[in-house]
Amino acid sequence: MIKALGNAWSVPELRRKLMFTAVLIGLYRLGCYVPLPGVNRQALAAGLDTSENAITGLFGIFTGGAFNNLSVFSLGIMPYITASIVLQLMTVALPRLQELAKEGETGQQKITQYTRYLTLGLAFLQAVAMMVFFRNGQVFPGVLTGATVLDSYLIVITLTAGTMLIMWLGELITQRGLGNGISLVISSAILSRAPSAIRTLFEQGNITNIVILAVLAVSIIAAIVFVNEGQRRIPITYAKRQVGRRMTQGGTTYLPLKVNMAGVIPIIFASSLLIFPAILAQFAAGDRGTIWGQLVAFFAPGNAPYLILYGLLVVMFTYFYTAVQFNPIDHADNLKKSGGYIPGVRPGQPTALYLNNVLTKITLFGAVFLAAVAVLPYFIAGIMNLGTRISLGGTSILIVVGVSLDMVRQLESQLMMRNYEGFLRKKR
Repeated sequence: MIKALGNAWSVPELRRKLMFTAVLIGLYRLGCYVPLPGVNRQALAAGLDTSENAITGLFGIFTGGAFNNLSVFSLGIMPYITASIVLQLMTVALPRLQELAKEGETGQQKITQYTRYLTLGLAFLQAVAMMVFFRNGQVFPGVLTGATVLDSYLIVITLTAGTMLIMWLGELITQRGLGNGISLVISSAILSRAPSAIRTLFEQGNITNIVILAVLAVSIIAAIVFVNEGQRRIPITYAKRQVGRRMTQGGTTYLPLKVNMAGVIPIIFASSLLIFPAILAQFAAGDRGTIWGQLVAFFAPGNAPYLILYGLLVVMFTYFYTAVQFNPIDHADNLKKSGGYIPGVRPGQPTALYLNNVLTKITLFGAVFLAAVAVLPYFIAGIMNLGTRISLGGTSILIVVGVSLDMVRQLESQLMMRNYEGFLRKKR
């Protein structure tokens, strides 16, 4: 792997992409420490020390500590993720969006533009809710109680602009860097919180818990890699056929169907969808005596309703995103046009049904695995009396490992094009 990194660094194009990605991630992390105007830093630090709010703690993890610092990036990238979910669901329901999705790159650019507009609206709404939450001073007293109307206006505008800037950085990484920009932003935010979580665990001084968590972490990483790389190979046979004046030679190959075709997208989507309404309710009314406050307490991370809904959303989004990625009818038509067929299965509609049945079965395993890894750490944290310190442990590992594997594959493909030995090639 070290040799492969050296080979990648020796290629000017890859070196520029790696440096470009690193610089933009560094700019994002820098923005997480630029404070908002009118914030009482001492009151904020005191409120964070005394508050055990699960929602705000979870939000702090996803924003890489930007929320805890009340920086310009306090909203993180979650409004964009929520907007993407809404647009993808609407694409299935609205004929106009379905037509745009079929128009290729031009239609996708239009959908991306709609996503940006929706992100702007959601970010503004969430910024107003956050400002009202801190001005109320019920959970964090004194943080913004002295802020003027101008300060409040600047805070809302700055938070909204911060989310749009993160979205822009993520899109730049996707276009000109390596990996998926939005996923890399989320991964960098999660990894930035790892040192403090590890330090807290060691300060607790329980060696047994440390050993158990280390073994679980290694096991989860190994299982994630195994499932993400697992695939069902469907044999495909091509018959000899006449193309112009030439006779093409038939052969046998296979169609790889990944067990986890959706990757980490279901985890990110489910987490964002659960966090967004809870944060709005929490920020709008932090008092548990209100209906909104009771709703937040009912769906707080770690509670049974939250875990059940979380697991169901992960399974649902796994099937949804897999259906977006792979269309059995289109693949069956393409096989029929190219003279290919699955042994024992008739071309056309029977092939589409066969592919759909196989995909449904292997996706079920992948969806249940994702849901289990996302939910089980909450039970482990409860059994070991760890509170919310590792409540996002399984989700964090899934996102980081999945994004890392995706980036490795992209770098591998670039290296293979230049006849370099990559990460995934086995030595003989």
